[in-house]
Amino acid sequence: MLKRLSAVLVGSVLLSGAAFAQETTIKFTLGWKTQGSDAAFFYAKDKGYFKEEGLNVIIDQGEGSGATVTRIMSGAWDAGFGDVNAIIQNASTRPQDAPVMVYMIWNQPPFAIVAKKTSGINSIKDFEGHTLGGAQGTPTTRLLPIFIRNNKLEGEKIKVTNMAPNLQEPMLIKGDIDAALVFNITSYFNLVLNRQDPDKDFKWFAFGDYGMDLYSNGVMVSQKMIAQNPKAVAGLVRAINKGMIAVAKDQNAAMASVVNFDNLVDVPVEKRRLQYSFDKLIVSPEMKEIGVGDIKDERMTRAIGMVVEGYDLKRVPSTKEVFSREFLPARTERELTYTAN
Repeated sequence: MLKRLSAVLVGSVLLSGAAFAQETTIKFTLGWKTQGSDAAFFYAKDKGYFKEEGLNVIIDQGEGSGATVTRIMSGAWDAGFGDVNAIIQNASTRPQDAPVMVYMIWNQPPFAIVAKKTSGINSIKDFEGHTLGGAQGTPTTRLLPIFIRNNKLEGEKIKVTNMAPNLQEPMLIKGDIDAALVFNITSYFNLVLNRQDPDKDFKWFAFGDYGMDLYSNGVMVSQKMIAQNPKAVAGLVRAINKGMIAVAKDQNAAMASVVNFDNLVDVPVEKRRLQYSFDKLIVSPEMKEIGVGDIKDERMTRAIGMVVEGYDLKRVPSTKEVFSREFLPARTERELTYTAN
């Protein structure tokens, strides 16, 4: 009897060891530091969705949504949350190395120009004769010339002052610049943290409302992982999709997972950022039509053209080089209903 029990115990250990050995580790980089808008990733990890797919997902903080692309290209990370426009840039010059987006989250672009209501800027035409502060190299700053041309503004009358990103809101508040070229989901909460009322005291001009119909952040993976382990890619997308659907319905549960990942976050601010991401970046008529995670190819083709022009790229990548819907769950599984709570 004792021998039989020992055999069963040994067999159990071997089986559990085999199961553990089969688990795939994925190094996943965020676009920035821990934020409420990343809740779906933390929720999927917290609730065991990754584990259910046989994945051990290690989530690291990021250095910028554009840096997600270069991090993955370095080989140190397998996947991450970042800007599809940075994929376009790299797919133009290094098509064999650039990652591929497999799940679009921010259906609407965060690129915006924000001005104090007391600045006298009430329409985009009013940018003429004023000074805008921009961080060199960011999409909002780089794409400004196309914004100017598409909206028939007189660019020679618009002054752009280069500055570090962390100086934009302080200089805007002080009046050293008249408006700032920003990511709305970042700048809005920088103003909140500077004890400003970004709705009452500031006016926002979203690029997407003025002919710059770009896509933005989502889940991207390396070409290596797609080639070597497509099952893991599909599992990663399924787990994140389940997280997105759940977080859209219950932001309090979502924030509990954020805190489990990083207990130093400012919960009220980050919950507000999470809800802002749904209100401004995720939920849109297109997302409701095609489901969360997908894109429209013709829109992406136009967006690629704008980025190629804005960054003076020599080669135009194809939509398939930039985005793959191969790993998306069925449309019925990507029905996202957002309820603020």
